[in-house]
Amino acid sequence: MTSQSKTIATNRKARHDYFFEETYECGLVLAGTEVKSLRQGKVSLKESYADFKDGELFIYQMNISPYEKGNIFNKDPLRPRKLLMHKKELRRLFGLKGREGYTLIPVSLYFKNGRVKCELALAKGKKLYDKRHSIAERDAKRRMERKLREHY
Repeated sequence: MTSQSKTIATNRKARHDYFFEETYECGLVLAGTEVKSLRQGKVSLKESYADFKDGELFIYQMNISPYEKGNIFNKDPLRPRKLLMHKKELRRLFGLKGREGYTLIPVSLYFKNGRVKCELALAKGKKLYDKRHSIAERDAKRRMERKLREHY
């Protein structure tokens, strides 16, 4: 992200549940009322994922709450939304996602030069013991930093 970007939402749970191999930036096809709702920060990436359908990439289960003043123009909050990427990147992702255990997870949504962008990660799921290991590492690092602050 550049200095002209404003973060809308992040998927913190994704870092806990997955190992990220690569990240990509892609655009979204949205309706006007959805963009207005995003400007108010009314979005949840918690259960969302991306998948291919007919050679195109879509994001599923991303909840954009309806805009209060949108009346008839509001769309379904959980509808699939198309992701925009270069064809070369799409082909590469399609091949990588085909490997066993990999999935595409949206990590964050942000505005970049007035357009909504999504940071998409090629991720592999963590096992329970991997999650415990990550928590133990984080706690050890926190304890070391605390000790260093006490001594200096």
